[in-house]
Amino acid sequence: MRIGVLVKQVPATENVRIDEETGTMVREGVEAELNPLDLHAVEEAVRLKDRLGEGTEITVISMGPPQAQKAVRAAIAMGCDRGLLLSDRRFAGSDTLATARTLAAGVKKAGGFDILLSGERATDGETGQVGPAVGQVLGMSVLTFVSAVESAGKGSLVVRRAVEGGHERVEAPLPAMLSVVKEINTPRLCTLGGKIRAKKTEIPVLGADDLPLPAEHLGLPGSPTKVVKVSYPQITRSGKKVSAADSVDGAVEEILSVLRGRGIV
Repeated sequence: MRIGVLVKQVPATENVRIDEETGTMVREGVEAELNPLDLHAVEEAVRLKDRLGEGTEITVISMGPPQAQKAVRAAIAMGCDRGLLLSDRRFAGSDTLATARTLAAGVKKAGGFDILLSGERATDGETGQVGPAVGQVLGMSVLTFVSAVESAGKGSLVVRRAVEGGHERVEAPLPAMLSVVKEINTPRLCTLGGKIRAKKTEIPVLGADDLPLPAEHLGLPGSPTKVVKVSYPQITRSGKKVSAADSVDGAVEEILSVLRGRGIV
């Protein structure tokens, strides 16, 4: 069985910045990491491989700048077999639709998969759209909010989905795309052997010319979603300063007066 995992390199949460002119995220010179929610997709892929046994192979695919190879290698260090990076300046500025089209083309280029996994969402965009959209473009069964994979093989799989008020059990035919929630597992720590193997693994890089997509489907030209304005919340505090410089007793009484007025004391 062939398993694929979609991962994304995202800015560290505290470093997310938006270019106010283009409305796109600033990634150059920003500390980045493997999307934390994608770790659960990688972990589940490795667990599936352990259950399914010999003949199961995991390929991790990412789209991003050249430095996104770091995210691919992190997934390989956890137990994935090989990786593929889609990287081209013409991919820059892609919204969820353009990203999904590009990743779907990369999946086809990799030969397709029986099971494709992704994290529930990326911590930078928070849309949760890309994984399911890739499955839709590829004509796969799409299962979101997956909290457990109960069985897989023989042309179908059974999963448990987290829904409002509980869970539901679903059987779907393969190939299938699974978007998993963090409750599905606890990601393992990378071993030294895994890190060494990841460092030695060659990561092929495909550009726009390697994918069968028209230019109007790539990057900003292929993105129907446009950011027209960027604004930041203004944090203001209104209050009264009480000074004890003249009289400590007077300051205490003033504070007590305010608390009594609000019914606190």
